[in-house]
Amino acid sequence: MTLPSFEHLLVERPADGVLQVTLDRAAKYNALTFGMFDDLTTLCHAVEGDPEVRVVVLTGSGPGFCAGLDLEAVGALLEMSPYEFLRGQEKWAGASLALARLTAPVIAAVNGPAAGAGFSLALACDLRVASTAARFNAAFIRVGLTGGDMGSSWLLPRIVGLGVANELLLTGRFVLPDEAQRIGLVNRVCEPDELLPAALELAAAIIANSPLGVRLTKQAVRANLGAASLDLGIELENRNQALTAQTQDMREALTAFLERRNPVFTGR
Repeated sequence: MTLPSFEHLLVERPADGVLQVTLDRAAKYNALTFGMFDDLTTLCHAVEGDPEVRVVVLTGSGPGFCAGLDLEAVGALLEMSPYEFLRGQEKWAGASLALARLTAPVIAAVNGPAAGAGFSLALACDLRVASTAARFNAAFIRVGLTGGDMGSSWLLPRIVGLGVANELLLTGRFVLPDEAQRIGLVNRVCEPDELLPAALELAAAIIANSPLGVRLTKQAVRANLGAASLDLGIELENRNQALTAQTQDMREALTAFLERRNPVFTGR
């Protein structure tokens, strides 16, 4: 599939099945313009359903992951009416929704500061790998806004727990890599030059499994975050297992196991 080009998003395919998306405003620590929110949403819609995109890796160029909203854009906020701000907010938050709704798993490779909107984008990903140069903060509360933005008040408690999420959203304090790993905010921490290899290694481990199995696993985890009971959660799992059991990939996996070889999945 041929993807559209973007001014401040670099889109690459570093390995089979992997789409790497790099926020590309290194001189500004990849601070987001209004257009970049739209571009992220557009890109997610463009790759959804592409069988060649099994995992998406989101990272930043230069020393930062994403410093949040660009300062020039922040100035424009002050001139907006409440209605204009709300309409804008709905568009900007759409980038988080688009990432979270991708059926392919998304890995955030956080190479530097992830602040404000950049923090929210990292939270919207399914997995987070951080370099030792990374740091995280929900900056909104520190600039007169609320602590929740672009999904952070929903996502963060589900990742680190309610008490820790309250602290981070109410104070806006920075979280460094060691603490981030301890509280479950990130899955792995590595040296800066090992960050992308670590993210690609994680992507390869996911891609080694059947496409439908991976897709339904992500969907089940997301759906069951809002399940009202264990019974309902198990019902969804049961249906997914019955569905995947009828695929050629399930038969290939069992045959490969018996033959002591790696399976070759076809997505059928």
